[in-house]
Amino acid sequence: MMTPRQERRRAASGPRWARLLAVLLLAALPVVGGCAFFSFLPFVDEPEPSEKKKKKKENEPAELVDFAAEAVVDRLWQVNVGKGLGRKYLRLAPVVVADRVFAADGYGQVVAVDRFRGKRIWTARIGEADGPGFRFWDRRDPSFVSGGVGAGEGRVLLGTTRGEIVALDVGNGEELWRAQVSSEVLSSPVADAGVVLAQTADDRLIALEAADGTQRWAFDSQVPLLTLRGTATPLLGGGFVFAGFGDGNVIALDVASGAPVWNHRVMLPQGRTELDRIVDVDGTPVLASGLLYAASYQGRLKALQPNNGVAVWELAASTHLDLAEGYGHIYLVDETDFVLAVGQSSAAVVWRQEALRNRGLTSPVAFGNYVVVGDAEGYIHVLAQSDGRFVARGRLGKGLRAPFVEAEGVLYALSNDGKLAALEIKRRG
Repeated sequence: MMTPRQERRRAASGPRWARLLAVLLLAALPVVGGCAFFSFLPFVDEPEPSEKKKKKKENEPAELVDFAAEAVVDRLWQVNVGKGLGRKYLRLAPVVVADRVFAADGYGQVVAVDRFRGKRIWTARIGEADGPGFRFWDRRDPSFVSGGVGAGEGRVLLGTTRGEIVALDVGNGEELWRAQVSSEVLSSPVADAGVVLAQTADDRLIALEAADGTQRWAFDSQVPLLTLRGTATPLLGGGFVFAGFGDGNVIALDVASGAPVWNHRVMLPQGRTELDRIVDVDGTPVLASGLLYAASYQGRLKALQPNNGVAVWELAASTHLDLAEGYGHIYLVDETDFVLAVGQSSAAVVWRQEALRNRGLTSPVAFGNYVVVGDAEGYIHVLAQSDGRFVARGRLGKGLRAPFVEAEGVLYALSNDGKLAALEIKRRG
């Protein structure tokens, strides 16, 4: 005779065939509206509230709108650059020097291309990818080129996740020197007046001798507990180097000695959480109309006097991308992917283009009458500098992250999948 406990256990377990049948029936049930099929049960949650659905929709990329095109994006030529930019959110912009455009992929290949004809001049490799090749059980991205491409002093310059700055000869791609620095190089190295400058992941600005890569000086900034992945490319001008840091500061230093000239906090960290307190100055500042323009994430766009760092005006803004200037405006793409034009002489927003919300835009570039941005799907959007209306649209590759580069009215773009193209915007007849 079974005890009451044994009887309850037997009743709960039931025959094996019955349990198996129940599992199969549940597996065969159609999925209708998420949990809606089981909504009669008291323990099943109610359908998603309309407010949550609305918020989810607001975070989705905006659908592209039709417009009357006033121009076309004409592709002059296209070449492939290695394996592309990989999955580490690399933004390796091409760089133009004289009659050549230089570009790199994330895995060590560097190419020099005749920018007028699209013909390769040389190809070089600055190292091999980290670890073994692709394995289906290991999806880590082995890319290691993190900073670049930069140029100056007859050199093509790149930085790596291994903490190296590599200089190649502009003429033939031969490696001239390789310098070990304190940590991963996140900015494009730049060179002028006999010095190479780059910023690293530990918020150091490092100056190397352009001749041989030996260190001239280094400037250390305090690293916040939490920062965005990236740094502003140092900006050279008037014997100064201007650099933005993760703590929200823009600092001017003497190029020759590294001595600080002035320091200006674009934004003071605010908020209760470390996420709220992120105020990185990751976008490259702009010198225009006798002023220095800089912006921070979750902070401000400011116009500063370049000789002493005194603020002329400021505007609430949030961006981690480079700024652009033209037509008397400063252009920025904010954290929601709105494109803004702000008057250089005031903090007035001249126009705001909101139709590209959440499309993962690149930094803007301005030339002629146009402002151009790319998006995560590879679309190229051409806006009018005067009022922000759409003028033309094109497409390149499977996505765009790297900033465009413009030279003599031609736009050079590198897509995420490694397509380097020369583009021209032509007015419709």
